[in-house]
Amino acid sequence: MNKMVGGNQSMVTEFVLLGLCHSWKIQVLLSVIFLMLYLFIIPGNIVIVTLIITDTHLHSPMYFLLANLSFVDMWLSSITTPKMITDLLRVNKTISFGGCMSQVFFSQFIAALEMVLLVVMAYDRYVAICKPLHYSTIMSLQRCIGLVVTAWTAGLVHAMSQVVFIVKLPFCGPREIDSFFCDRPLIMKLACINSYNLEIFMNVNCGFVALTSFVLLLISYTHILITVCKSPKTGANKALSTCTAHITVVVLFFGPCIFLYVWPLSLTWIDKFLAVFYSVFTPLLNPVIYTLRNNEMKSSMQRYRKYYVDSIRSVLCLET
Repeated sequence: MNKMVGGNQSMVTEFVLLGLCHSWKIQVLLSVIFLMLYLFIIPGNIVIVTLIITDTHLHSPMYFLLANLSFVDMWLSSITTPKMITDLLRVNKTISFGGCMSQVFFSQFIAALEMVLLVVMAYDRYVAICKPLHYSTIMSLQRCIGLVVTAWTAGLVHAMSQVVFIVKLPFCGPREIDSFFCDRPLIMKLACINSYNLEIFMNVNCGFVALTSFVLLLISYTHILITVCKSPKTGANKALSTCTAHITVVVLFFGPCIFLYVWPLSLTWIDKFLAVFYSVFTPLLNPVIYTLRNNEMKSSMQRYRKYYVDSIRSVLCLET
């Protein structure tokens, strides 16, 4: 054991994923449901990104940040969902050591990235509502790009600080993971050494990122709500509509993350439910929330629908 720990070697080349349940009928049903959801998540987020890029009416900081969020959501869903769907139809659910470490890295990367990105979006709304006269100056294109780069950098640094320690752990015995993907807390429990201190360090690391982001969000939306309460009713309704969508996404994203990585529960079925919600339903709900509650996005979709309908009619008329 000492030799193995000293050389940072591992005897385990693959892990076994126990999945969500043991009933074959339920697994088949879940695979169909998750496949349908995944086939809605990817096109839905692609539509949002495409509309924002091509529609000049949406060329503003808020929609620039929303396009980044949708792009990140496609990543978030694609880290675990495709393999989960195929594993539900398999008897032997295995994943290589490298594949497992990749899932750990990208799940931590996307989680931290999206937290910081949500803070940036809250800051954008704070400036737009609380300092409208200086909005174009403060939220310039250079500032927006700088904030997005900061979010990506924060996610990368956080993920590297987690994975660099996990990769060096010795795995020589148990290799069964009671989940549908390689979750960081579950992987660390399989190590052949006492990783209690390392788990505390990583929980503190995750807690720092989550708590800092949450406090900044709380400060931003507190200032926004105070300003909205003092505004005329017409402007207040529009601001509240936008902020409600943002707050809903924040709650849906931070809720599962806190109980998975910052304050983990001891109930396996709850952890699995939260992991599925985080991986599948959060990326699904984001495009729905932002498109159904945002009048400008709905207007953009109507313009493009009209444009394509008219184009098809023109083609048919030419052919006839």
